[in-house]
Amino acid sequence: MRPHLIKLLSLSALTAGILAASGGVRADEAKAPSFSAEPCCNLCPEAHDAKNYTTRYQQNFTTLVQAQGDWLFRTQEDLRTEFDTTPAGYKRMKELHDAFKSKGVELVVVYQPTRGLVNRNKLNPQEKAQFDFDKALKNYKTMLGRFAQMGYVVPDLSPLTNESLPDTLPAHDLYFRGDQHWTPYGAQRTAKIVAEKVKQIPGFADIPKREFETHKSGRMGKTGTLHNMAGQLCGTSYAIQYMDQFTTEPKGEAGDGDLFSDAGNPEITLVGTSHSGKNYNFAGFLQEAIGADILNVAFPGGGLEGSMLQYLGSEEFQTKPPKILIWEFSPLYRLDQETTYRQMMALLDNGCEGKDAQMTGSTTLKPGKNELMVNTKNLNLQNSSHQVDIRFADPSVKTLQATLWYMNGRHEDIKIEKPETSDTDGRFAFELRTDEDWGSQNLLAVEVQGPEAGAAPQKVEAKICKRNVFPGVGQRTAQAGQ
Repeated sequence: MRPHLIKLLSLSALTAGILAASGGVRADEAKAPSFSAEPCCNLCPEAHDAKNYTTRYQQNFTTLVQAQGDWLFRTQEDLRTEFDTTPAGYKRMKELHDAFKSKGVELVVVYQPTRGLVNRNKLNPQEKAQFDFDKALKNYKTMLGRFAQMGYVVPDLSPLTNESLPDTLPAHDLYFRGDQHWTPYGAQRTAKIVAEKVKQIPGFADIPKREFETHKSGRMGKTGTLHNMAGQLCGTSYAIQYMDQFTTEPKGEAGDGDLFSDAGNPEITLVGTSHSGKNYNFAGFLQEAIGADILNVAFPGGGLEGSMLQYLGSEEFQTKPPKILIWEFSPLYRLDQETTYRQMMALLDNGCEGKDAQMTGSTTLKPGKNELMVNTKNLNLQNSSHQVDIRFADPSVKTLQATLWYMNGRHEDIKIEKPETSDTDGRFAFELRTDEDWGSQNLLAVEVQGPEAGAAPQKVEAKICKRNVFPGVGQRTAQAGQ
C-alpha cells in the first residue's frame, strides 16, 4: 500500500473512533469513509481526431497523445518511424553541400532525434507498444548515414535516444514535457556530441581557440506548445514547467550578456531553428565544448531555412564566409522544398550582385499585378542558366508574390515569405525553375503583386543574370544519397 494511502486510512480510523466514542457506539462497529478516484488529465476525444486540427499551425500537432503525468506526444512528428526525403530532396541536399564546399565551407548537420526516440519511456503502455522504436531508431541512423554519404559532417546523436545517458551527464529531461523544444540540458548534451565531431574536421586546427565557461543565470517557465494545443482543443490547462537557464561567457572575462560582443570574426557560424535561440543556450554550450567563438545567427520562427537564407544574403557571409557552418534542424522539416534550394543556391554567391545583368527592371508597385520586366529583345533567358534578384526599397517587405511568364505561354506562380520574427532586407533572390521539364523554358516576363489597397506604393528593382556556377554541382542524378 502506498504511504499516502496508509496515512489517509489511519486518519479515517481515528476519525471513526472519535465519532463512535461521542455517540456511544463502539469503534469497531462504525464504518470508515469510502473514496473513489477517476483518471485525471486525459485528453478529450476531440484531441484524438485529426479533423479537429484545422489550421496550418494546428496540423503540426496532429494528433496529440496523453502520456505519463503532463507528458504529451504528437503521433505524426514525435512518434514517426520514417526519416527520409524524396530523390529530388537528396539531389538538392547534395548540390547544396557541394556548393558550400566549393566556397571552403564545411557544413555540419545537427539532425535532432525525435521526442519519441528520446522519451519513449514516458509513453503509456498502449502507445509504447504501438510505437516501433527499433524501426524508428534504425531509420533515424540510416538518415544520418545518408547525410554523411552526401559529404556533410554528421554528429551521431543516437546515444541520446531511449533515455540512455552516459554516467557523466545529469539525468535531466532532454525535451520539455509539453513542448517540442529541447531543454537547456538537452541542448548541453547535444552540444557535447556535436563538439567532438567538429574537432575532427581537418580545418578546425587552424581556427583560433578560446576558453568559455557556463553558469546558471536564472529559471525559465515554459508553457508548452503541445500543452497550449491541448488547451485549445479540450479547454484544459497544464502546469508551467520550470527549468534552469544558462549563460556562457569567455573564461576570465566579465560578461555583459552578449556572447559575441568581443568575438571579432568567428570562423564558426550556427544557423538553425528556435532550438538554437537564446533560451536554450545551445550556442553557448557549443562554444564551451568546442573552445572557439561561434557566431549565432539563428532566431525563432525561421523554420528550416529562415536563418540560413538571411545569413547567406548578409554582407558578413559574402565578405568572410565561415570555415565551419553548423546547421541545426529537426526531422519535422521537409528536405525537398524546391523553392528553398533555389533561394539558397542563388544567395550562396550573392545573387546578381556584381554580375552582368541580362535584363533589368524597376517600378513603383501599386495594388494588383505589376509588370516588372519584359524580354522585349527576345534574349536567351533559359531557366537552366539564369537566376532572379528582386529588391524592395523597404527592407521590411517580407512577402514576394510573382508570376514568371515564358515564351510558350506557360507560367509559374511563386510565393516567398520571410519570417516575421526577424529583421529582413527586402531582398528575394532565386534560381529559375529547373525541376521536371522547366529547365528548357525561356523567360518572357516577370509580374509582381503590389501592396494591398490603401497601402503605400512599394519601390522595387530586379535583375536577371547568369546563375551561380559551383564546381562539382549539377552533374548528378536524382537518386543521389540513396
